[in-house]
Amino acid sequence: SLAGLPCGCIRARCEESGAEREKRWTELFQQLDLNKDGRIDVHELRSGLAAWGVARTDVDEIVRVSDTNQDGQLDFEEFTRYLRTHEKELKLMFRSLDRNNDGQIDVGEIQQSLHSLGVEVSTEQAYRILRSMDRDGTMTIDWNEWRDHFLFNPFRNMEDIAHYWKHSLMLDIGEQLTVPDEFSERERRAGLVWRQLVAGAMAGAVSRTGTAPLDRLKVFLQVHGSGGASLWSGLRGMVQEGGVQSLWRGNGINVLKIAPESAIKFMAYEQVTQINGGSLRVQERFIAGSLAGATAQTIIYPMEVLKTRLTLRKTGQYSGMVDCARQILRKEGVRAFYRGYVPNTLGIIPYAGIDLAVYETLKNAWLQRYCVGSADPGVLVLLGCGTVSSTCGQLASYPLALIRTRMQAQASTEGAPKLTMVGQFKHIVSHEGVPGLYRGIAPNFLKVIPAVSISYVVYEHMKKALGVGS
Repeated sequence: SLAGLPCGCIRARCEESGAEREKRWTELFQQLDLNKDGRIDVHELRSGLAAWGVARTDVDEIVRVSDTNQDGQLDFEEFTRYLRTHEKELKLMFRSLDRNNDGQIDVGEIQQSLHSLGVEVSTEQAYRILRSMDRDGTMTIDWNEWRDHFLFNPFRNMEDIAHYWKHSLMLDIGEQLTVPDEFSERERRAGLVWRQLVAGAMAGAVSRTGTAPLDRLKVFLQVHGSGGASLWSGLRGMVQEGGVQSLWRGNGINVLKIAPESAIKFMAYEQVTQINGGSLRVQERFIAGSLAGATAQTIIYPMEVLKTRLTLRKTGQYSGMVDCARQILRKEGVRAFYRGYVPNTLGIIPYAGIDLAVYETLKNAWLQRYCVGSADPGVLVLLGCGTVSSTCGQLASYPLALIRTRMQAQASTEGAPKLTMVGQFKHIVSHEGVPGLYRGIAPNFLKVIPAVSISYVVYEHMKKALGVGS
């Protein structure tokens, strides 16, 4: 949005003359030409738009398509040529949305236009789209509001704008159990779904590898208890036992299971949403996400057990994943691969539900209070919402995760008790008290911010590399 533009650029609803348009473009150019050299480079454009409060926009794309002499800068002629062409495109889009030709776009017209493009949005979501552009509080959008909002977003057609609205209003990439996004038929045909899944899988792989030492320390503390030891002494003990590389034990299979888990979860989520008729409210998204997560976990759960055993292994205990699986099968049987499945599945519901509810609530509260001129709260706000929601979800589900890990770690030692979920709970509370249910939560919390941050940065770069729009 250009809510921060010089006042001369926000006009009444009447059509402006050619002279007024030229004057407006000149004012814009002078405002953006920070060093007053008669040219605007990428940095000046980015800084100027940020100062006006313009939400995320592809500045590099604007310069690339407008820079006819390829000098990396825009002179006044190149700048006005971009504005002239883009305003014509925006005018065509505005007229296609304004179905009753009254010069205003209302909520019904937004819903109708998106529906014709295969994107279903609720009335509440359509109102949020409208509020992001409505500067005069009329709950309708006139041409000037529309033009100023999208002037520096190089969208070519209504499909581009529909995707921008959809992806800025739906859930972004987050932690493990975040609900996948919905995709239109056009996006499916273009192969966008699988490119987005690949981007997500790569983000998860880099994120998990970066935080693997903290994850291994968490699993150790969950199973063996801290015994009063500090996080630092726990890390030092693991290094002394197997060297620095031992901090990444179990990470290989942890990364390997991302792709099948993401794909299964997405396909299951798609099936559930189709049964429900497409567009979902928050509560329905939670149920669909929980069912999709449970389906994915059921199929890939043996890999979870392998990950825990490989994470806890001593030097030389297993030669690799296949050897670990072979030993578990020989000594403990097939059932060992589903040990801890019940608490794991139960843990999905509070985690997914609280994570989604807190994320949506925080993001919507921020949009309503601080983002009058945008449907996109920005990277830092999304990271903050993701971190807080993930932390709340983990607090609720952590005892179940701890019991699951202990059950996964139970080896077939002669005479050792094989405790059930309830047995584990009673044993932990009686021997370690209620704090014992949160053993290892410190390294778990320490990894939340770097994990979400790394995941987000890698995801955004992978999307660009794979040609997936925001």
